[in-house]
Amino acid sequence: MLHPLLLRRALLLSCACLAACGEGGPDRARASLVGAGDIASCWWRADESTARLLDKIDGVVFTVGDNVYQDGSLRQYARCYAPTWGRHLERTRPTPGNHDYKTRDGAGYFAYFGARAGEPGKGWYSYEVDGWHVVALNTEEEVGEDSEQLRWLREDLRRHRTRCTLAYMHHPRFSSGKHGGRDQLGPLWNLLYASGVEVVLAGHDHHYERFAPQTPDGRLDRAKGIRQFIVGTGGAPHYA
Repeated sequence: MLHPLLLRRALLLSCACLAACGEGGPDRARASLVGAGDIASCWWRADESTARLLDKIDGVVFTVGDNVYQDGSLRQYARCYAPTWGRHLERTRPTPGNHDYKTRDGAGYFAYFGARAGEPGKGWYSYEVDGWHVVALNTEEEVGEDSEQLRWLREDLRRHRTRCTLAYMHHPRFSSGKHGGRDQLGPLWNLLYASGVEVVLAGHDHHYERFAPQTPDGRLDRAKGIRQFIVGTGGAPHYA
């Protein structure tokens, strides 16, 4: 079985400035950013296994959506997410997925995470971590050319011209898995690419996948391309 949080090492390899990797002692790994998506349910136990991995890894915890199954209700967050990944709530910076939006407007998601999830009804925000500018996006909301989210992102990236930038969201632009990639994310990726974003993280498909740096239309670009990771390995049963 693939280690669900191999993403931590892969990120460290992908850009030299994600480098706050001091010695954490024999029982604790030091990282800047660690996490996954497609996480918790009261019907399986793998989310407790990945939560125990988080117990021994420092850094900001990100989620790339489908945080709790099946409906993302506040009750399911309290009963099924809180006992596992909820142990790390204070250091978690989440994004929602389609299962979180099975409760109308993601109400359970926004109620559980509060201000950590950005403005209710929007859910996009950014922050800084160890020399990186990190952008959390909400692919359950509109991401077209004239969308409020894309206008916000354009201004955010203009104002934060750091050496390294990372974005994360639920749906992947490219995927070899069951759900496949999303052409609808083209305008979003065009902006990320034009702004020099190095890394994008996504979930939705329940597997781990790492792509070579690519243009928004999937051509290899080792100079300016975005390296995308799919890390839908937070606890939900893996896809073939």
